[in-house]
Amino acid sequence: MFSPTTVNETAMRQEIVRVGQLMYDKGLVVGRDGNISARLSQDRILITPSGLCKGMMSEDQLIIIDMDGNRVDTPTDANRALRPTSEITMHLEAYKRRAGIGGVVHAHPPYAITLSIAGISLKDCMLPEAIIFLGLIQTTEYASPSSPENAAAIRNVIGDHDAIVLRRHGSLTVGNSPLDAFYKTETLEQISRITYMLRTLGAGEPMPAHQVEKLLALRRALGLAHPGEEAEFCEVCGVCHPFGEHTTQPAPDDDLVELIAGQVIAQLRQAGQAS
Repeated sequence: MFSPTTVNETAMRQEIVRVGQLMYDKGLVVGRDGNISARLSQDRILITPSGLCKGMMSEDQLIIIDMDGNRVDTPTDANRALRPTSEITMHLEAYKRRAGIGGVVHAHPPYAITLSIAGISLKDCMLPEAIIFLGLIQTTEYASPSSPENAAAIRNVIGDHDAIVLRRHGSLTVGNSPLDAFYKTETLEQISRITYMLRTLGAGEPMPAHQVEKLLALRRALGLAHPGEEAEFCEVCGVCHPFGEHTTQPAPDDDLVELIAGQVIAQLRQAGQAS
């Protein structure tokens, strides 16, 4: 959850630069692709400039804007000639819809883009990590890059989804910080890669509803769930809770939950050390 009293601008500039390097090194962006932002306060956003390689940015090239997209910082020699990313409206839409998020990452992960063009959805119940960390992954309709259409495309889904596939274009992830949003981008692309391989093999079955139910309980315990997402999981995964009651019986074998819980704890510790 975003807290303006804990945001250090210098540290956030360093984090955005680091995330840009990670995205570039891992092939989630190429050339001048992608953009990253962080919330400094309720009405100030630190954002990457347009036209720069995200793997080669410097901290003093980042720009501060208000919630209307106006530049509000004092230009320096390093960023005087730069302007905010052309995807500014999409970032601002996310912050306006989610007052509690602290970072937004837009990347061009190749497997996710490939599946979106092929019409293969990631909104399924195949992988435990996806259910716990991302929930159900929505794919938007195509919208022209760097246009107000992108903001409109995410408007109805960003409120209760942390990871979105932008059809033919890339991904948008949100989190407590840019690094947290980057981790979700990585997870989304890993899920896309596995989905691609399963489709190539012609194999793969969704998880049984009672196992999904256990993972959702863990997702709620970790504070990752969104209000109202139960209805979506009911529709897609068959995990339905009318009047707050379970309609599926828990399986006696809890090995899967114990395994995933261990992985979750390990990843959370790793994220804490990295940040």
